[in-house]
Amino acid sequence: MLVYHIIYPLACLIGWLPYKVQFLLSDIIRWMLHRVVGYRVKVVRKNLKDSFPEKSDAELRDIENKFYKHLGDVFLETMSMASASPRQICRRMEYTNLDEIERATQGRTWISAMAHYGSWEYTINYALQTRHDAVLAVYRPLASKGFDKYYKVTRSRFGVIPVPMKEIPKEILRRQKAGSAVAVAMIADQTPPKPAIQNWTMFLGRETPFFVGMEKMALKYHLPVAFLRVDKVKRGYYKARFEIIYDGDEPVAEHEITGRYAAKLEEMIRHRPELWMWSHRRWKHKKEDMA
Repeated sequence: MLVYHIIYPLACLIGWLPYKVQFLLSDIIRWMLHRVVGYRVKVVRKNLKDSFPEKSDAELRDIENKFYKHLGDVFLETMSMASASPRQICRRMEYTNLDEIERATQGRTWISAMAHYGSWEYTINYALQTRHDAVLAVYRPLASKGFDKYYKVTRSRFGVIPVPMKEIPKEILRRQKAGSAVAVAMIADQTPPKPAIQNWTMFLGRETPFFVGMEKMALKYHLPVAFLRVDKVKRGYYKARFEIIYDGDEPVAEHEITGRYAAKLEEMIRHRPELWMWSHRRWKHKKEDMA
C-alpha cells in the first residue's frame, strides 16, 4: 500500500493547483510520453493506420499528436479527482439530457454503456445528480493494490459504488430483489482475453472481439441499455448525452445489443478520433487465428 500513500497526497496536491498549472503539467506529460518515452507509439500508429486507411500520413500524424495531448489531460484529470469538490466535478462533465434518461429509466435498474473516450473518470459525477438509489461502477481489480485502492477511493468520493466485474450479476440480482433501482456504469470497449471471446463485431473496418457480459446482463435481468456519447468542449470540460440502444424488453437477435453499442462507438470515434484510447492493443486477437 506504499504506492497508495504516495499517490493519493500527490494527486490531492495536483488537484489543488490552478487549471493553467495543471494544463502545463499535462503538456509536459504529453511531451514525455510521446517524444521522450515513446509510450506505445508503434501501437498507436498501427491502430490509426488500420482504422483510417483513407487518411493521409499527415492526417494520421495530426490525430496522433492530438491523442497524446488528450492523454496528458486524462492523466491529470484522473489525479485531480482526489481533491475535486462536488461542484467542480459536476461542472467538468455536463449531461445534456439528464431529465430524459431519468424519466426513461425511472424505477428500473439500467446500464450506462461507456468507453475509454473523453474523460470516463469524470462520469462519476452522475451519482451526485441521479434519482436512482445508487450508481454501481463495474471494474476489474488492478494488479497493483496501491493503484487499485486509489481508483476505488477516488471513485467512491462522490457516491459511486465500485463493484468487481465477477460480482456485478449477484449485486444486481440482490438489489432487484430488494426493490432497489440502480444505474450500472460499464466500460465495454476493452479486448476480451482469448478464452472469453464469444462474439466478433465489425468495428472500424475489421472484425473485432467484444465482451458480451453487458448484453447478457441486459437480457437476463431486463435492463435498459444507454450508450454514453461524450464530447470534449475544451480542456478539462466535457458534455455527454445518453442514447437508449435497448429498452430492456424488446426481442433482439444474439449479439444485436453489442452490435448497436459498437456502431455508436465507431460513430463517436470517427467524429473526434483523438479522444479514444488508441494506445490500447485492441486488435491483438485475430478471428482467423482463433479458427
